[in-house]
Amino acid sequence: MMKKYNFCAGPAPLSPEVYQKAAEALENFNDTGLSILEISHRSDAFLSILADCNKWVLELLSLENKGYQVLFLQGSASMEFARVPLNLLKTQAGYIDTGVWAQKAINEARKVGQVKIVASSEDKNYSYIPQGYHLPEQIDYLHCTSNNTIYGTQMNNFPDTNAPLVCDMSSDIFSRKLDFSQFGLIYAGAQKNISTSGLSVVIIHESLLSENVNIPNVLSYKQHFQHNGLYHTPPVFAVYLTWLNLQWLIQQGGVEAMEKINRQKAAMLYQEIDNNYLFFGTAQKQDRSLMNVCFRLVDENLSTQFDRFIESKNITGIQGHRYVGGYRVSLYNAVTLSDVEYLITCLKEFATEQS
Repeated sequence: MMKKYNFCAGPAPLSPEVYQKAAEALENFNDTGLSILEISHRSDAFLSILADCNKWVLELLSLENKGYQVLFLQGSASMEFARVPLNLLKTQAGYIDTGVWAQKAINEARKVGQVKIVASSEDKNYSYIPQGYHLPEQIDYLHCTSNNTIYGTQMNNFPDTNAPLVCDMSSDIFSRKLDFSQFGLIYAGAQKNISTSGLSVVIIHESLLSENVNIPNVLSYKQHFQHNGLYHTPPVFAVYLTWLNLQWLIQQGGVEAMEKINRQKAAMLYQEIDNNYLFFGTAQKQDRSLMNVCFRLVDENLSTQFDRFIESKNITGIQGHRYVGGYRVSLYNAVTLSDVEYLITCLKEFATEQS
């Protein structure tokens, strides 16, 4: 079978090793004669997987023994847009607006309580990360989005705030080293650097596990914590895929090693886009994302021809988001250096054909 080069923004590719082991478990999990899809979520085998995932997430983020808990929940980041304010918003929350996903989180929070937009980059079509803003004193939490897949921007510095810092890391968790202890709550949809869709991972400090009796139990972080992640049947296969992928990540050398490779991949591709006369990047250089490289054709009339060329090269998933158009190459952890080198070779070839 001919190799496809997938640079999709999500669901994203995982390592072939992960796929192989997952495929084996679909037929016969751990020589039990059962598929991973039919094992009990209360079996010793699954409880061991869940415990490993909790342990490895905290170790990879250097959060072990620092008062954090990990929850593997049905849903997505969009579910957390609502669940965060339902659990944490009592009077007013602060939000940093860096694009569509931040806006969606803001809109959900407004259904729960007052929201203060602390900063926004909407004035320049979200092509940069706002800096130098004033932080209000009386807020229950401050919410930010670490990486903006649609616009190709990424936060490199996070606000120093007395309020708990909540971060949507759906598209860049496990991709680079940070001081993760600066966050009170981190959440991520799983379908990029973690697992497959249908799962959200929440890393929450124990100090934020307060009970809000006015929300349904199924939406309460504390309820899920008190039931050890088994308040209802968790997405077993997605958690198992997380288990496999976390093992793979550890084998690669962890987050630090992954960051080194990710920086190489991004630097190579940005250099080609900056030097290739047919293309230009859309994000301001100081805020360019390591995960999502967004660019456009200088001559939009070449778009159909370029699309056909890319398809002929077995490259898929580089169309920009429907809100903004253009092109977007996603460089999540499982995308290899050789994948990026191949793409760059193709971009050069297309430029030569047009010269």
